[in-house]
Amino acid sequence: MGSPKKNESKGFFASVSSSFSVFSNAMHRSVNGLLGYEGVEVINPEGGKEDAEEEAQRGRWKQEDRDSYWKMMQKYIGADVTSMVTLPVIIFEPMTMLQKMAELMEYSYLLDRADESEDPYMRLVYASSWAISVYFAYQRTWKPFNPILGETYELVNHGGITFLAEQVSHHPPMSAGHAENDHFAYDVTSKLKTKFLGNSVDVYPVGRTRVTLKRDGVVLDLVPPPTKVNNLIFGRTWVDSPGEMIMTNLTTGDKAVLYFQPCGWFGAGRYEVDGYIYNSSEEPKILMTGKWNESLSCQPCDPEGEPLPNTEMKEVWHVADVPPNDKFQYTHFAHKINSFDTAPKKLLASDSRLRPDRYALELGDLSKAGTEKTSLEERQRAEKRAREANGHNFTPRWFDLTEEVTTTPWGELEIYQYNGKYSEHRASIDNSGSIDNVDVKSTEFNPWQYGNLSTE
Repeated sequence: MGSPKKNESKGFFASVSSSFSVFSNAMHRSVNGLLGYEGVEVINPEGGKEDAEEEAQRGRWKQEDRDSYWKMMQKYIGADVTSMVTLPVIIFEPMTMLQKMAELMEYSYLLDRADESEDPYMRLVYASSWAISVYFAYQRTWKPFNPILGETYELVNHGGITFLAEQVSHHPPMSAGHAENDHFAYDVTSKLKTKFLGNSVDVYPVGRTRVTLKRDGVVLDLVPPPTKVNNLIFGRTWVDSPGEMIMTNLTTGDKAVLYFQPCGWFGAGRYEVDGYIYNSSEEPKILMTGKWNESLSCQPCDPEGEPLPNTEMKEVWHVADVPPNDKFQYTHFAHKINSFDTAPKKLLASDSRLRPDRYALELGDLSKAGTEKTSLEERQRAEKRAREANGHNFTPRWFDLTEEVTTTPWGELEIYQYNGKYSEHRASIDNSGSIDNVDVKSTEFNPWQYGNLSTE
């Protein structure tokens, strides 16, 4: 079993020696034009000062900031920097990791179609397309805020979905999420493992994602590929996720195996995804191909993986229109995630939208964002000291730690399970008949279980 054959001509561009890094940007553009790659962004895997200067003109990341950041980060080369490093607010986007988890819901209609499909293989086509669709949003290079322990994020008013995420652990950082509508239930325990390599960082998704399609009770399990953030400090920062994504139907044994092409020189192979839907006997049934930043298509195939005669390639998913020249490269849905229009009545005070550092950054006040970020981190440490002094352990409110430990390609993972209390909480509010007419934006952010403590 394997991925479809790739265009062999791309091998040249993928294997060009790193000695090309000495070329200037002007030379890159000249080579780009000579080879007929006009309009394709040139990628220099090793970065370069010319790229850094261009990036500095495009955004907040100035060269002097990069130099200072590099001096600070050199000692962490080879380490997992998930939660051990305090990072400057200049590299952040006004969104938390909990909100970024919710971005998977943008194209949730694909899961609705998977649930409605009579064809077991098309179910996997729709479901795996849903899993790939979020990578367009994941190409943003700003870092989301790490959630405070006990922080939450709620999303409603989108496709009939109720989405809830909660930060369930601080060391190591772990989040749990649950989403549900009439067609599917989505459950995730998320934990990231990183390896800082100097000018890049590898990100390993040590998590478990399960989707239950309600009509027939089919359970799907997702294993995404790792991600690499390139040119963190020198050069234009960009994100790549080379490797295999596997979605398995745990009920039938069918699976989708999709290969994310690595980006080569001159952008060769970047964004490309292809693979097959296999039956439980590992025979290819449907081939899939496309680009994770544009669209995905499928076509029935024979046991050799070749398209069946008299069949056509059918588009399954296409990326939605995005705002032009957006400051944070947000999609329209990302803006909805930050908006209170997608918040339920009586929003939890622990919701990410209410974070003062996130909100200040959204308004463009970097100084205030940095001050508020430091204050939240100090209060989190103070709350931990208070808990430990009283002999208490933190207990998530909406998710329970189970006894299940699962093995992932990048390590073992403790599983958190949605406990249903949030559904009861929402029902009690909706049935109360008296919703306080309060400006939710004025609600003070409060994820603390033991008081909003200062450092004193």
